[in-house]
Amino acid sequence: MIKDSINGASHFIRGLSLISKPGIRQFVIIPLLLNILIFGLLIAYSYQQFGALLDWLLPDPDGWFNWLRWALIPIFVSVVAVAVFFLFTIVANLVGAPFNALLADAVEQHLTGTVKESKNNLRDFFRSIGPTLISEFKKILYYLIITSPFLILFFITLFFPPINLIVSVSWLLVTAWILTVQYADYAFDNHDIEFAQLRQQIGSKRFMAFGFGGATMLMMAIPFVNFFVMPTAVAGATAMSLKEFNINEENQ
Repeated sequence: MIKDSINGASHFIRGLSLISKPGIRQFVIIPLLLNILIFGLLIAYSYQQFGALLDWLLPDPDGWFNWLRWALIPIFVSVVAVAVFFLFTIVANLVGAPFNALLADAVEQHLTGTVKESKNNLRDFFRSIGPTLISEFKKILYYLIITSPFLILFFITLFFPPINLIVSVSWLLVTAWILTVQYADYAFDNHDIEFAQLRQQIGSKRFMAFGFGGATMLMMAIPFVNFFVMPTAVAGATAMSLKEFNINEENQ
C-alpha cells in the first residue's frame, strides 16, 4: 500500500524532468502562459470585486467601522485561495486540454521512441479540439457526481463534528483520485481507450493513484509552483500509464 503510493508520487516527480526534454518543452510553454494569464485574471478580478464589496459595505472611508477592511482581508485571501484553486483547475484544464493531448503524445514518443504522424499538424490539432472539450465536460460531470455526496456530508459535520476527520480524509482521497484520472486520461484517450476502461484500470492500482494524485494536489497548493503542475502531471501520468498499464501495447 505504502510502496504503491510512493510509486505513484514518483511518477509525478518524473513528470517534472520530462517537461524540460527537447521535443516536449514546446508543448509546455503555451499551456504554461495560459495558466499564468488565467490565474492572474482571476486574482485581479477577485480583488476588484472584493474592493467594490467593501466600498458597498463600508462607504465611509473615515468611519468607525473602517477597521473591518483590514480584518476582512485575511478572510478574503482564504476564500479566494480556495475558490481560485478550484475554478483555476477547471478553467485551466478546459483551455489546456488540446495542448495536454499533444503533450501526452510527445511524452509517449520520447519514452517509447516511436513517432506518430497524427496530431502533428495544425489541421489535426484544430480537429481534436471539439472531441477533447467534450471529453473534458464528461469528466467534469463525472467529478460532480462522485463529489456531490460530500456536500451533504460537510453539512452533517456541522451538527456532528466527530465525523469531520473521516469526511476530510475521504475528501482528500477522492480529490487525489480525480486528479489522477484527469491527467492520465490524455494518454489513454490518445489510444482511444474509453473513460470507463480508464477508471477500471486506474482502479486496479488505487493506492498508486492516491500517491500520484496526492503529490499533484500538494504541488497545486504551493503558489507559483502550481503553474507548472498541469504539464508536470500530464507528463508524469503519461509515463505512469505506459509503465504501469502498458497502454501502448495492450490497448491499441
